[in-house]
Amino acid sequence: AEYGHLYWVMKEIAQAPDLALQVVVTAAHLVNEFGLTWQRIEADGFEIAARVEMLLGSDTPVGVAKSMGVGLIGFAETFARLKPDLIVVLGDRFELLSICQAAVHAGIPIAHIHGGEITEGLIDEAVRHSVSKMSHLHFTAAEPYRRRVIQMGENPERVFNVGAPGLDHLTKTPRLSREEWQEATGFRLGEVNLLVTYHPVTLESRYPGEPFSELLQALDGFPQARIIFTKANADTQGRIINRMIDDHVARQPERCGAFTSLGTKLYFSALPLMDAVVGNSSSGLIEVPFFKIPTINLGDRQKGRLKAASVIDCQESRADITRAIKKTLSADFRRTLASVTSPYGVGEAARRIVEIIQATPLKSLTEKSFYAPKEWGDGEGG
Repeated sequence: AEYGHLYWVMKEIAQAPDLALQVVVTAAHLVNEFGLTWQRIEADGFEIAARVEMLLGSDTPVGVAKSMGVGLIGFAETFARLKPDLIVVLGDRFELLSICQAAVHAGIPIAHIHGGEITEGLIDEAVRHSVSKMSHLHFTAAEPYRRRVIQMGENPERVFNVGAPGLDHLTKTPRLSREEWQEATGFRLGEVNLLVTYHPVTLESRYPGEPFSELLQALDGFPQARIIFTKANADTQGRIINRMIDDHVARQPERCGAFTSLGTKLYFSALPLMDAVVGNSSSGLIEVPFFKIPTINLGDRQKGRLKAASVIDCQESRADITRAIKKTLSADFRRTLASVTSPYGVGEAARRIVEIIQATPLKSLTEKSFYAPKEWGDGEGG
């Protein structure tokens, strides 16, 4: 998923005459179970400078922690060989801790995209803020997030609100027609179409199959709808969700389809063909409102993020999800969508990010101290 957000940033870097792009691919991109998506990166014309194998077969908390240890070793070796002047990372996935720890110890500055955001139901919250504190340049997706990064002690001169780079696709990436999309995927759309993306909520103690089962039962209450599932990432217990998706699609192949990874073009081509997006992915809050279609945001995974008026929050119960789907399909609600705007920018983030990198003396970035407004004093004495 992060490749889709970084695509146009990578393109802008590759096209800049004074910059050289090095692409390092890791984790789920290298695993058959998650679609071997490194192949898509190469097919898009990017040369892969290094592959860092780190994802172990287990997605338990212990397995994920061990994967991070393997990743730290791999990235330390990779950075020693590639000797980058700046490392650009995006988001809040656990892999970033391995990447950034290796960079910090090697004295390599870090630029972080999508810092300052709040997702109270996830381990990602702690990862994101940790990465911000290890980083030297910050590119946030909205003004409240810029202020939050500064509140964490980061120098305002190094914190820039550029919007979400994933939105660049919405103005730059050609989209397929309905017929072209159906031919490319082999999935036939209907009169009502729903796209579902659901990931485990990593700070919850309950079994992830429990709330996802509630969602599946709610979807069964709309037999007229065609359902497209995109599978969970390589998160803790994500395989549980993916097995449930496979079982559900096997029982209803005529109306349900599952995709390990749609990829950027197919995903953004699908969105305007949908009547609603259902799940707990950040895409439902960031990209989907651009198309003026509803998002049903389940549970606490995205709790704390900015939301457009097209986003309906609901609990992870069959009854609440059913009510939310009915609302999104109602004529009254759909009339309100024409005025929806995204709080995450208008699709020019990649160009702004690269312009700022070009204008920044990179060698001075590692000179970093905690920023405190003058009215705070020197902090002595508690």
